[in-house]
Amino acid sequence: MITPSDQWIWQKAQWPTFHWQSEIVLPVLRKTTLRQGELLGLNPPGDPAHPAQALDTLLTNIVNSSAIEGERLNVQSLRSSLARRMGLSEASAYPVSQRSEGLAELMLEAVTTLQTPLTPDTLLRWHTLLFPDPGLLHPIAAGQMRQDDDGPMQVVSGRIDQPRVHFEAPPATSLEAELTRFVDWFNASLDDNALDPLIRAGLCHLYLITLHPFEDGNGRLTRALTDRALAQAEAQSIRLYAMSEAIMARRSGYYTVLESTQRDGLDITQWLVWFLETLEAAMSEAIAKIERTLKRQRFWQRHARTSLSDAQIKVLERLLGGGERGFEDGISASQYQKVTKVSKATATRHLQDLVAKDCLAPLPGGGRSTRYRVYGEETR
Repeated sequence: MITPSDQWIWQKAQWPTFHWQSEIVLPVLRKTTLRQGELLGLNPPGDPAHPAQALDTLLTNIVNSSAIEGERLNVQSLRSSLARRMGLSEASAYPVSQRSEGLAELMLEAVTTLQTPLTPDTLLRWHTLLFPDPGLLHPIAAGQMRQDDDGPMQVVSGRIDQPRVHFEAPPATSLEAELTRFVDWFNASLDDNALDPLIRAGLCHLYLITLHPFEDGNGRLTRALTDRALAQAEAQSIRLYAMSEAIMARRSGYYTVLESTQRDGLDITQWLVWFLETLEAAMSEAIAKIERTLKRQRFWQRHARTSLSDAQIKVLERLLGGGERGFEDGISASQYQKVTKVSKATATRHLQDLVAKDCLAPLPGGGRSTRYRVYGEETR
């Protein structure tokens, strides 16, 4: 059994003066910064597609941040709340809820009021937006810092008689002073030219999650404020990558590196490397999505006058969309048949027609197992 640490990171004499090994962190930072520049170059702020892409990114961030904590949201309701607040028209607006409205307001304020100084009251109000309905069975003290009436705030797992303590937060009696000090650091660090903005975002995340100022919702609020720090790093509200989605994909590692860092001293090299690598992964995924979108646009521009059936268009959209549903290894006649619900003979005929029209190209192999990719990609 793992017992509480002899001294948590917040108990160290120099807390919260973090330090790290630059020779390890800087190469990762350079790679992430290069990816950031590549992403900004692919889709500059003036691009007309930005509002819709920004909506999708915000939605993805909120949904995944909640999913990290095991909470499932009503995606349609949340999308409607975001769209309305962003002034975007939705073809079929879904009914909103108090929950979706609160989450939308919280996230949009987090990433749009970039020059407004943070205050403890801001975080308390965000907590209220996160829990508009505190609940009946296990009511949450929304908008209030935790009290620790039942003992220290601990993150535990395992059996009741043999719990594993992953983390113990600072006592409630010190929270007001600690949160004020954090807010002061957050505001002052924005103008610290010696501190890289992406490093600052990583520090913000670790610092606030370690304080654990609330009874519940600490992870979600921390990730929202980290999104503000990342938006400030680019000096623009609209970003096309979803950090929470990348964290969700690495959720096990997220908790592992947090626990390890909060047990160790104030050298946070391991955390910063993990944070920056995860940020780079989020940016890389965003770049891949943009490239798929550009590829799709170019394809349909070339084939604007090509006569295609509804079934053929459906398959081409799947192939152009990529991802798990995009047949990354190409599509076969049998798969075409399943997707379009046509006969085997029709599937074969459709595929041959698409090859003749330079929409698809057969991959090497031939025979009944021939697979097809979008024309021009067959050698990739």
